[in-house]
Amino acid sequence: YTILSRVHSDRNVYPSAGVLFVHVLEREYFKGEFPPYPKPGEISNDPITFNTNLMGYPDRPGWLRYIQRTPYSDGVLYGSPTVENVGKPTIIEITAYNRRTFETARHNLIINIMSAEDFPLPYQAEFFIRNMNVEEMLASEVLGDFLGAVKNVWQPERLNAINITSALDRGGRVPLPINDMKEGVYVMVGADVPFSSCLREVENPQNQLRCSQEMEPVITCDKKFRTQFHIDWCKISLVDNTKQVSTFQEVIRGEGILPDGGEYKPPSDTLKSRDYYSDFLITLAVPSAIALVLFLILAYIMCCRREGVEKRNMQTPDIQLVHHSAIQKSTKELRDMSKNREIAWPLSTLPVFHPVTGEIVPPLPTDSYDNTSMPLMQTQQNLPHQTQIPQQQSAGQY
Repeated sequence: YTILSRVHSDRNVYPSAGVLFVHVLEREYFKGEFPPYPKPGEISNDPITFNTNLMGYPDRPGWLRYIQRTPYSDGVLYGSPTVENVGKPTIIEITAYNRRTFETARHNLIINIMSAEDFPLPYQAEFFIRNMNVEEMLASEVLGDFLGAVKNVWQPERLNAINITSALDRGGRVPLPINDMKEGVYVMVGADVPFSSCLREVENPQNQLRCSQEMEPVITCDKKFRTQFHIDWCKISLVDNTKQVSTFQEVIRGEGILPDGGEYKPPSDTLKSRDYYSDFLITLAVPSAIALVLFLILAYIMCCRREGVEKRNMQTPDIQLVHHSAIQKSTKELRDMSKNREIAWPLSTLPVFHPVTGEIVPPLPTDSYDNTSMPLMQTQQNLPHQTQIPQQQSAGQY
């Protein structure tokens, strides 16, 4: 495909500062710049998307937002201009992309922000509408119906829509695609008269308690919105700019202010040399000397003051020495047994006398039993030359 680019003539708009600005990027306006379908007479419905940015920059100004749901719907630029941009033309570059032919068309939107005579409006109220998306609310007829309902409740002389913000931009979650759920939208309006009693009802303690319990508050004028707009009255925000107190405080000089110390006198450029030998002795030599002395004392105690094994044995009772010697011999014998299981059983593990007659029993030969399965101590049933002990009989048999 040959990618072409066409530039439309510039378009000038004149929004007012502090008043909602809405500009629709119509797909029909750009369709004439793209070639028609191959078949003549067929209705063209190419997918078209838009890219908007401030001239010379990759993004839009901070007050300006853009939304387009699908490539088959119109794009919308909306936002609330600020006072800082009054008198400065803002040039927005709009680029339309044809997703079928990969062609582009460009034109510039020159926004000349005008100053409003009665801006800012001192009384501002922000409503949260649950059953609307931002592009639905930006439609002129829907926004007009909402402002008409607010004017019927508030009864101001001047009423303007200041800003519209999607709930997703306020940290809201994307709704589930069931039951035609909407993401919600915040609408801020301003008026020149104080808030009506209906709008003040949300500040009642009873309604505040119901809101804290996640219950719907009782608002008398809710029925005037309910037919088309479902308003969450717990999220309404009322701002009275006439009662805003300035946070600027004049600095009062008191005792905390340091007195004047005169002119600053920097140190001299020529510094005297300093001897660090004494510091070295204090930080390294002295601790090292103390550690060496402690090491020599400990070595003398452990190496030169040993009493010896002979003195220990002389002070130990003979019965304890014999007991310890027997334990060592048994331990050595068991270790030798574990090394070679084929040797004869040691005499220490076999009976040396008959348990009944008291006769001396010689050890069994090594080839007459299984070394691996024979217990350490033989039972009386396995002993040779065992005599049967007579059983006691009952008295009736004698």
